[in-house]
Amino acid sequence: MITSAQRTDAPPRQRAGLLVVGILLIATNLRAALTSVGPVLDHVRADLGLTATAAGVLTALPLLAFAGFSPVAPPIARRLGLERTVGLALAVLAAGIVLRSLPVVGAIWAGTVAIGAAIAFFNVLLPSLVKRDFPDRVAQLSGSYSATQSIVAAIASGVAVPIAGESPAGWRIALGCWVGLTVIAAAFWLPQLRANPPGRGPGGSPAETAAHRSPWRSALGWQVTLFMGLQSLVFYAMIAWLPTIEQDHGVAAATAGWHLFVYLIAAVVANVAAPQIMRRLPDQRLVGLLCAVLILIGVGGLLRAPGASVLWLVCAGLGAGMSLVLCLSLFSLRAVDHRQAAALSGMAQSIGYLLAACGPVLIGALRDASGAWTLPLSVMCALIAVMGGFAFLSGRTRVVG
Repeated sequence: MITSAQRTDAPPRQRAGLLVVGILLIATNLRAALTSVGPVLDHVRADLGLTATAAGVLTALPLLAFAGFSPVAPPIARRLGLERTVGLALAVLAAGIVLRSLPVVGAIWAGTVAIGAAIAFFNVLLPSLVKRDFPDRVAQLSGSYSATQSIVAAIASGVAVPIAGESPAGWRIALGCWVGLTVIAAAFWLPQLRANPPGRGPGGSPAETAAHRSPWRSALGWQVTLFMGLQSLVFYAMIAWLPTIEQDHGVAAATAGWHLFVYLIAAVVANVAAPQIMRRLPDQRLVGLLCAVLILIGVGGLLRAPGASVLWLVCAGLGAGMSLVLCLSLFSLRAVDHRQAAALSGMAQSIGYLLAACGPVLIGALRDASGAWTLPLSVMCALIAVMGGFAFLSGRTRVVG
């Protein structure tokens, strides 16, 4: 016998499969449009005449857009409905990818902002969708779409240069081709646009309107936010500086690139493994500590014994992948309902990506000031230890209220 609670907490059986496929296809769009930029950045600079500073701003712009647009997503979703807001974000993403590749003055900047805004909405709203429609599968689905986005991100970074070829303007094709993934995701998302009108819950049931405590006024909300922010700062600092760190220790540029690939693949493995670990534990405290310990071993190893960098990168990658799944899961697990999950996700990702955008700049400034990597890596180790504390506090079985 199906109870009213079951009808409102899960999508109808006939659309659940399409919804999962739609979420995973959206996940293919979460990072590919971003990770394809770095490998062809020199082509972009040469073609557009960008300075190194301008190129740095271009690569940081999506993270700043994440920070700026994340708080906007929950109120828009409340007004339009989750499904329609996600559909709108898909349209904005497609437009942004195309615009960024057009030979029009200023188009690359406007397109990059549009891409960052659309992905910010996905980052915030997907945990809310999972919380609402699959409350008993939060960790599993979070791990699945984290792994999906990581795999496609790694592929996108690897094939960008071959797609661009030798043409000075080949980068436009290398960046623009990813609109195909967006079109496919949009096609699978179309059936969801009629699923839940604004003001209605899953299956068309009346949506609950009870007010819940704002995460901005909650100690738990700030604990989750600072965990998200610090793990993002470390991750993006590693992505930005790892090849340079290795090259300064005598590793060939091509080899350093492959080592970054190893780091990303280790993160994918952890994306898949994390839900299996989490389901066997009563709460998420030990998982949070494990994330921090693995990343600390990795960064500390690069500091003390850089010759064994592959070992350290596997450890750091496993910790990074596990911490991402944990963060995405906490947005749902620490919330009362999907609306509060969206609010917590918006808060955590706004502050988190602002910190993430500062990370590469901070580490680069410390490297310039000290002339070596000892100080920057030591500071990263200290930040990882603080991150572990917030991960432990966030992992206790509580909700914002």
